[in-house]
Amino acid sequence: MKKRILIIDDDTDMCALLSRFLSKNGYQVDTAHSASKGIEKFMNDSFDIVLCDYRLGDKRDGKDILIEIKQHKPDAIVLIITGYSDIKTAVDVIKAGAYDYITKPLIPDEVLSVLSKALENNGVAPSVAAAPAAPAKETKSSRGGSDMTSEFLEGQDPASKQLYRQIDLVAPTNFSIILYGESGTGKEVIAKTIHERSNRKGKPFIAMDCGTLSKELAGSELFGHMKGSFTGALADKEGHFELANGGTLFLDEVANLSAEIQASLLRVIQERKFKRVGGNKEIDVDVRVIVASNENLQDAYRKGKFREDLYYRFNEFSINLPPLRNRKHDIPLFADFFLNKTKAELNRDNIEGFDEDVMDVFVKYNWPGNLREFRNVIRRCALLTTGKNISAAALPQEISNTATGENNTAHEPAGRTNNFPDLKDASSRAEYETIMHVLREVNFNKTKAAEVLNIDRKTLYNKIKSYEDSQS
Repeated sequence: MKKRILIIDDDTDMCALLSRFLSKNGYQVDTAHSASKGIEKFMNDSFDIVLCDYRLGDKRDGKDILIEIKQHKPDAIVLIITGYSDIKTAVDVIKAGAYDYITKPLIPDEVLSVLSKALENNGVAPSVAAAPAAPAKETKSSRGGSDMTSEFLEGQDPASKQLYRQIDLVAPTNFSIILYGESGTGKEVIAKTIHERSNRKGKPFIAMDCGTLSKELAGSELFGHMKGSFTGALADKEGHFELANGGTLFLDEVANLSAEIQASLLRVIQERKFKRVGGNKEIDVDVRVIVASNENLQDAYRKGKFREDLYYRFNEFSINLPPLRNRKHDIPLFADFFLNKTKAELNRDNIEGFDEDVMDVFVKYNWPGNLREFRNVIRRCALLTTGKNISAAALPQEISNTATGENNTAHEPAGRTNNFPDLKDASSRAEYETIMHVLREVNFNKTKAAEVLNIDRKTLYNKIKSYEDSQS
């Protein structure tokens, strides 16, 4: 039996085009060109899905129609059609109970995909997969960032949608994958999402940061060791490959592994078996490997820093994660999402949202630390806020200044010195800005940044952390 769709839109041409397209794709379609007519048709007939434009010609908008439909039939599936400029409005309608929103200009395949998923999930919006240890119950509000049980949020910016189209394509396969992206873009989140959308869902997902491991420690962590195999090996230990058997192993900053460990890794991937450090017994393993890197591994092997044969083993599929500055439409979504998480963490239910100028600052800021930095900023703001809304006064100085293009002392009256920073603060800020400049130049590869700055990696981490702590 054909699924029935009601389209409510005052644009008659859009209604006609969308109606013909959906009819050709197996749907039974009815249309209404006003809010009142749409409500009347919904009340007097039965529809599986309502597609409603947010901006209508009469006095009521899409949110009004959504609320009225939900009052009459709480489990109704309603999709809102909106423009990119109405992204904050889209968040509001999702909070009001819409399954999802579709942005103009409408892309036919995208419309079909959203309709199909809505019907498949019975109107329950699928959020990005939750942690395997505690699967989250998916709810309608998760896409809007207000679902407290969802660990991750799937963005709705065009760049985010393209990212998740690639994820949906490769997740059901057993391909090895390279994830490229700046620091803080959520590479481990994406790796876990791929795992949760694969046939290995329910099996272990194990993550390992290769960035700071020595050759000896990396071998033990990856492959395990036998008691007495080296000083400090007081008992047998399972490695990450054993722990991930049947599931997925995620290796972050894989380019930092030594040449010897890369050779051992190649053998495991080729032969699907390995030996523990100090052991003689070969252990069979079935693991999907996803790796991540801040630098291009193809460039790395050309420079002799990474094995070419290992690169080709990993590079069955590669995904580039867009930085937050290229996903501006996701910023209101993630702001609400991180705020709701923080409210639960700090027990601050009194905070309702953000002042309008704060959201403007968020959108204008460049976010060099991406989603990780965004989450930390929201947590800091919530901690400092005593009123109902987070105001610009709670923002870290470097964000408000950068976003507005102002300098702390640029507009100080002549002769006024009491608001100038002391020499230590000025030196600290200059050092931090130099570090951030170098990080941006090397695509946030901390190992390379440390080399450029002529300091070790640990010192770099400590300097960044020290400055951020001083601003909290």
